[in-house]
Amino acid sequence: MVRYLIGIDIGTSGTKSGLFDLDGKMLSSSTVEYPMYQPQNGWAEQDPEDWWKAVCLTLKEITRDIDSADIAGIGLSGQMHGLVMLDKNGNVLRPAILWCDGRTAAECQQVTERIGKERLLQITANPALAGFTASKIQWVKNHEPWIYEQCRHILLPKDYVRYRLTGEFATEVSDASGMQLLDIKNRCWSEEVLTKLEIDKNLLAKVYESPEVTGRVSTAAAEETGLCAGIVVAGGAGDNAAAAVGTGAVEDGKAFTTIGTSGVVYVHTSEMAVDLQGRVHTFCCAVPGQWHVMGVTQAAGLSLKWFRDQFCGEEKNTAKQMQVDPYYLMDQEAAASPIGCNRLLYLPYLMGERTPHLDPSARGVFFGLSAVHQKRDMIRAIMEGVCYSLRDCLGILKEMDVCVSDMTACGGGGSSSLWRQMLADVFRCDVCTMVSKEGPALGAAILGGTAAGVYASVQEGCKAVIKKDSVLKFCEADSIVYDKIYRIYQKLYPALKPVYQELELC
Repeated sequence: MVRYLIGIDIGTSGTKSGLFDLDGKMLSSSTVEYPMYQPQNGWAEQDPEDWWKAVCLTLKEITRDIDSADIAGIGLSGQMHGLVMLDKNGNVLRPAILWCDGRTAAECQQVTERIGKERLLQITANPALAGFTASKIQWVKNHEPWIYEQCRHILLPKDYVRYRLTGEFATEVSDASGMQLLDIKNRCWSEEVLTKLEIDKNLLAKVYESPEVTGRVSTAAAEETGLCAGIVVAGGAGDNAAAAVGTGAVEDGKAFTTIGTSGVVYVHTSEMAVDLQGRVHTFCCAVPGQWHVMGVTQAAGLSLKWFRDQFCGEEKNTAKQMQVDPYYLMDQEAAASPIGCNRLLYLPYLMGERTPHLDPSARGVFFGLSAVHQKRDMIRAIMEGVCYSLRDCLGILKEMDVCVSDMTACGGGGSSSLWRQMLADVFRCDVCTMVSKEGPALGAAILGGTAAGVYASVQEGCKAVIKKDSVLKFCEADSIVYDKIYRIYQKLYPALKPVYQELELC
């Protein structure tokens, strides 16, 4: 009997697997964290085996009280852009280079020169960026040619997990869009880009639409995960495209802001729209034949996590005794600081920045720091700075005349009512939440259900599952104060840009 769906979200800080009923109710979930390695300043890597181990552990945990024969389908969501390279036997050749890795400035220039700036935008809808996979491939070719010579398969993080689950080398359009090798309009690999970058198309996986069947759980994977062999595995989606499904942003004008490790402002569109300056990304979305536009803040939740880990040992210890999340206590501290944090601003550029600056050399800044400031001011400044960066994203989408009629907040940061209110006031728009807070995991499960025939389409799956919860109204008086501070925030990056470049050369 078909009773369940599974959504697996392979994130940067950990993997979360969720077991859902056919109405979208989460019945159980499990999360396993793993490390990110930074062998040099600005680099970011992970061991793909850590992802697989996390998947196996979480799947065993969420299915221990059910008959896995009752699972209809599995969907995958994952961190985008990461480069996974396998040899002829399917073994990992080197640590995966992640989305937030900034080592490829020279390779981005190389990609742009070989293809042409305008032509690159025409085909891939985006400029060459350090975070994208194409420049990472070029970096390995330039710096580790012995690795590239052994490479027989190039996969994205979630697609490596798919390979371990099914034995199939497959990807889907939303995640493949972030590789900068896909013809975004025609939703297929670009022969022109691959030829000019001298990348063998045979290294790449077959491209599917997100709700299509890409394989089934293999016998070997069944033994490792505790699942039954033969369960359908859908194409799934990149983390943001999956979050869009999980929040119902699958129709024109529907938008969401997520504050996870990175931050995103995402808008669904049935018509392909491209920013000719390349400040925001246009990708295929999880709805067949449609697209989305999104701006990205590289270190959103990562900024607060960094501060927590480095400076909030007391809060972590107290939270453990109280059996609450440390972020709960940090929220309370931030709430005790006024709007503007006593004239303290934060630039969330710990890992460089995408929107709107496209600058891997940018770095984080506390501006205005004085002896009057306390930890609570710094916590709130981080939260406000992330909101200002996300407002930069929203502003560009409005410049492009992309309609935004309905804004939802999700991600770890979206669970904070204080942070959501900041977003509403900084954005000057009401911000809603959904009954389910599962975002990417739920979106992946809906895609798994669509692939398995439980739902007739992605939109029908969302209508059956997604329900609105609460709406936070923006406060005009507070918005006026935030507007004033935001204007100062906007002046900081241009003033610091030449200094960032000088620092990069030290």
